[in-house]
Amino acid sequence: MADVNRGNRPLSPFMLGPYYRLQLNSVTSILTRVTGNALIVATILIVWWLVAAATGPEAFATADAFVTSWFGDLVMFLSLWALWYHFLAGIRHLIWDTGRGFQLKDADAMGWIVVGGSVVMTIVSALAM
Repeated sequence: MADVNRGNRPLSPFMLGPYYRLQLNSVTSILTRVTGNALIVATILIVWWLVAAATGPEAFATADAFVTSWFGDLVMFLSLWALWYHFLAGIRHLIWDTGRGFQLKDADAMGWIVVGGSVVMTIVSALAM
């Protein structure tokens, strides 16, 4: 039977505050999944733009107006960051697949490299366009 006298222990590690502190590896793992799904949205937007270009001038004008609007530019810029982040996180996972980088110090360093590297590469890529 379950222990009904649990006292003041936290019920879940997801209760933020005094009970649980987010860890870098948790955040980077969650962000890897989020960026992977966000890239699907960006892909759909790009495919819509390409299909509209093949469809005709009216359809292309509509899609192009959206993609080149401030909102479309924001989506594309964030998608560029998501692409770099997801790429660098994938390299980190490939390193882990070789059995390296599991020490807490190494895992934290690689996490910060993924976060910082994705920001730097996004800025470099955006400025190069």
